[in-house]
Amino acid sequence: MSKKWYNFFVSVNPATPAESAEPNAESPPTAAQAVAEIAASISPETRFTAPIAELASFDEIYRAAEIPNPAHGFSIMKVADMLHSEHIRSLPRDVKKSSVLVALEAAGAPIQDVIQDAVRRDRALDAFERVQEKSVADLEARKTKENQDIQAELDRIVAEHRARMAANNDEVARQREKFFAWRLKKQEEEQKISDTVSYFVTENPITTSGSPAAAAPPGSR
Repeated sequence: MSKKWYNFFVSVNPATPAESAEPNAESPPTAAQAVAEIAASISPETRFTAPIAELASFDEIYRAAEIPNPAHGFSIMKVADMLHSEHIRSLPRDVKKSSVLVALEAAGAPIQDVIQDAVRRDRALDAFERVQEKSVADLEARKTKENQDIQAELDRIVAEHRARMAANNDEVARQREKFFAWRLKKQEEEQKISDTVSYFVTENPITTSGSPAAAAPPGSR
C-alpha cells in the first residue's frame, strides 16, 4: 500500500536517541506496518455482485462491490468531506488531522475502520478499471477483426470491378482494331471504285479517304 494519503491518518513520531539505541521487541508497529496489516486483512480481490454500466458512478461501483458504510457512519468519503469542511479546511494540516481524529474518537469510530473502508473502495475502483479496460480491449479486437473482414470484402469487390473495367477496355480495343482493319479495306475498295469511275467522268464523284471530294463539305459540288 503505497498511497500517500494513508499516512495522512497514521503518523509516526520520530524516535529519541535513547529509543533508537535500545531495540524493544514490544515497540508498537510503525505507520507503514499498521497500514500493511489493515490492507492484509481485506481480501485482495474485489468481486462485483451486480451488473455495472460502462460508465457507472462511483456509488454504483461501491454498491456492486458490496462495500457498506461503517455502522458508525464514518466512511473515508465522509472523512474527506470533513477535511474539506469550511470549518477546518483553512487550518494547518496537523490541526485538521487532530480535529478529525477527535471527532472520530467522540463518535466511537476507529481510524482503522476508515482506512479499511478506503482500501475497499480503492480496490473496487481498481477492479472496475480492469474490467473496463478488458472490455475496451475485447471490443477493439472484435472491431479490428470486423474492419479487416470489411477491408477484405472491399478488396475483393474492387478487384472484381477492376477486372470488369479491364474486360470492357479490352473489348473496346478489339472492336476498334477490327474497325480500323475494315476501314483500310474500305479505303482500298473506294479507291478501286474511284479509279474505275475516273475513266468515264470529268469530275469523280467517288469519295476516298484523304481525297478532296472527301474533305469538301456537303452541297459544295
